[in-house]
Amino acid sequence: MTDTVTAPPQASPETKRHILLVFAGLMVTMLLASLDQTIFSTALPTIVGELNGVDHMLWVTTAYILASTIMLPVYGKLGDLIGRKGLFIGAIALFIAGSVVGGLAPDMTWLITGRAIQGLGGGGLMILSQAIIADVVPARERGKYMGIMGGVFALSSVAGPLLGGWFTEGIGWRWAFWMNIPLGILAIASAIVFLKLPKYEHAKPRIDVAGMGLLAIASTCLVLVTTWGGTTYDWDSLTIIGLIAGTVIAGVAFVLVERRAAEPIMPLHLFKDRNFNLTTIAGLITGVAMFGAMAYIPTYLQMVTGANATEAGFMMIPMMAALLISSIGSGALVSKTGRYKWLPIVGTAIVALSLLLMSTMTPDLEIWILCAYLAVMGIGLGMSMQILILIVQNSFPVTEVGTATASNNYFRQIGASLGSAVVGSLFVARLTELMTERMPATGGSAEGGLNSLTPAVVKGLPESVRNIIIGGYNDALTPVFLYMVPLILVAVILLCFVKEIPLATTIDRGPKAGSLEAEAAALIEADASALADANTGADNGDAVPVGAGNDGK
Repeated sequence: MTDTVTAPPQASPETKRHILLVFAGLMVTMLLASLDQTIFSTALPTIVGELNGVDHMLWVTTAYILASTIMLPVYGKLGDLIGRKGLFIGAIALFIAGSVVGGLAPDMTWLITGRAIQGLGGGGLMILSQAIIADVVPARERGKYMGIMGGVFALSSVAGPLLGGWFTEGIGWRWAFWMNIPLGILAIASAIVFLKLPKYEHAKPRIDVAGMGLLAIASTCLVLVTTWGGTTYDWDSLTIIGLIAGTVIAGVAFVLVERRAAEPIMPLHLFKDRNFNLTTIAGLITGVAMFGAMAYIPTYLQMVTGANATEAGFMMIPMMAALLISSIGSGALVSKTGRYKWLPIVGTAIVALSLLLMSTMTPDLEIWILCAYLAVMGIGLGMSMQILILIVQNSFPVTEVGTATASNNYFRQIGASLGSAVVGSLFVARLTELMTERMPATGGSAEGGLNSLTPAVVKGLPESVRNIIIGGYNDALTPVFLYMVPLILVAVILLCFVKEIPLATTIDRGPKAGSLEAEAAALIEADASALADANTGADNGDAVPVGAGNDGK
């Protein structure tokens, strides 16, 4: 256990410089991806109101998350097989293309399409950034870098809602898309100039097309079930039953295909690792809570407190500041001490506490108390998110780190998809029910009904009607936070069983699957095994043919 208490070996100045240049390029890309996940939070009520699509609001978020989720294992596996730099640049270009579609969107259909295209590229931005840092930094030193990555997410989560609010009230919400173009070009330039990664000698890659397709089908069916069930379609409708059947059939077929694939997109041997299983399940649960809460908190702040988009963005600052500080601090602590197990346990427990506190919110709650509740969640998330990824990466060699990291992130994103979809479905269904029960028969809302409600419209309504809407938003959302507390506590219990393996102080590159080095290693191993068998046979009196150890090669 000396690895957990001694300082890691110091890298040379030249190595440090190379790492910092690579890291600088990754930070630009992380900023691009994380800004896009948060910039629409404060702008969303206005966007869907203008495009007359409140009933499709959750798809603006879900489309991005679903598309990026499907692509995570693809980018992870292909990065391990053919290298990450080209994929990284391609993902950024695809993200820019989606931004153009979204910026020109005339209606909700095109807006959601643009967000989906962004997701196809965005899945690569996050996962390849995490895998690339593992290419150049040993696990023992990686904590501080991954802590900063989590800090960038927190920083952009503050800047995103503020920018979204500023665009909405000023030059227009479409600039939330247009701003990605210069940032994306800068990210591509940074990757071309700074991203110099170790090179591997590759054989012709064998792509698991069947596995990719089945995983995409299973993921899509699962999210559609949670999105449409109980709202667009009844739970016992043929559509929902068919989607559930599709999820199960595609999932079973995926497992069967992966058992036989030459280069499986999600190798089943990953699930033999105890730490991978525990952190993956915990990450999925955290994704449900994090994205389920964060996707709708800005809407709650605007509709219930009467804050405008910019003010709602400022109200998110305590949460993101807490996340920034705890993420960077916990990452630095792990690199210094080598101890990490306690951090995600305590952090996840703090997330559960924050959800419990948020379930008690009321329309007349003091703003500073509400912000304090959000800060508690930020502390918990900062202590756990990046550490869970580090635990996974420490369990596998760098030649599999992309696949392992992507698989872990895939299930976290499934949690995010489920969180956004389930919270959104419960919220919209309950809100519609409450508005129907409480709203006067004569109406009094905007033309177009609930679908056309925006914060500005609500503020201009008569006080009696406005109070009904504010109460409805509060009473529709806060119970959902309480429902998630037992789920988070399950994650806390699971993380108690993580085995604290000393963090590696060197990068285990190993022979890469499919490379000449791997084939040579396999041949040597086969020769040794055959020779051992032959010697055993000789000892038993059997004849040993010449060249039996290498099949005549």
